[in-house]
Amino acid sequence: MFGVRGSGDTSGFGGLVRPVDMPGGTRPPDGGDDDEVVAALTAALASRGEPTFDEAVEKVVVHGGQLTLHVRRRHLPAVALTLRDDPALRFEMSLGASGVHYPDAAGHELHVVYPLQSITHNRRLLLEVSAPDSDPHIPSLTRIYPTTDWHERETYDFFGVHFDGHPSLTRIQMPDDWEGHPQRKDYPLGGIPVQYKGATIPPPDQRRAYS
Repeated sequence: MFGVRGSGDTSGFGGLVRPVDMPGGTRPPDGGDDDEVVAALTAALASRGEPTFDEAVEKVVVHGGQLTLHVRRRHLPAVALTLRDDPALRFEMSLGASGVHYPDAAGHELHVVYPLQSITHNRRLLLEVSAPDSDPHIPSLTRIYPTTDWHERETYDFFGVHFDGHPSLTRIQMPDDWEGHPQRKDYPLGGIPVQYKGATIPPPDQRRAYS
């Protein structure tokens, strides 16, 4: 799968590791609707009072035609509420929440990405927020976007992000007594040994080719 040969490992993962370089901020003008969205959000936050745009947003990234606002976690609800309610923005719909784990990003190991859709203006953007491994807490957006309910539960289940203020933050797919969070990069590869008609099939990372 990764071009490694001769290791005897049949899991599809040959130990190849590639560094992850986080994109830097994009300087305006970005062109198109992106500048209008940033300008409208800046004005709307200023009219509401604290936080200002610079206080709430760590950086703006435009990559592959996609606008991403990296928001400081304590200001996430204020930014989301402004994006939803301001007439010039009207991002009425959240399309979910996805977790990402960057184990080497000290102080920013856990990320959550919220894709937002403006039906009124036919626009999309991503809200991205991070938290350290030592304090994996992010404010829940369920009161602003109720559709994020089970998405945040899934992110908690698989990545261990605690969404403060969520009405029922419990596991959604793994058993309640499961230890660990299976989609984190530091989670052991493989899973559970499986028995099939009397034969035991080991986890993928323990299988070896013998021919």
